[in-house]
Amino acid sequence: MADNDTTDGSDESVMSGDPAEMDLDELRTEIRTIDQEIVELIAQRTYVAESIAAVKRERGLPTTDESQEEAVMERAGMNAEQFDVDANLVKAIFRLLIELNKVEQRENR
Repeated sequence: MADNDTTDGSDESVMSGDPAEMDLDELRTEIRTIDQEIVELIAQRTYVAESIAAVKRERGLPTTDESQEEAVMERAGMNAEQFDVDANLVKAIFRLLIELNKVEQRENR
């Protein structure tokens, strides 16, 4: 969402301030900050997932843990509902994160 502000190209944003009192540049600055925070959180999640993969390798555990994946997806859906975000969108993002982690785990075995 580089400079489109939202996925549909509109200038609406869910945030703490009143959008009517902010100008377009301020709103876009807020989007850039949020985007950076999202990337930072993905990096943190990836680091922890790599640590989990290392433990799995040491213990000879399989790469895939279906029950854990289901738990992650369930949490993602509940978190989406809590923040009034489309649960299908959030679950799709988490499915992608899980799949990317599994690919890395397989490559590093």
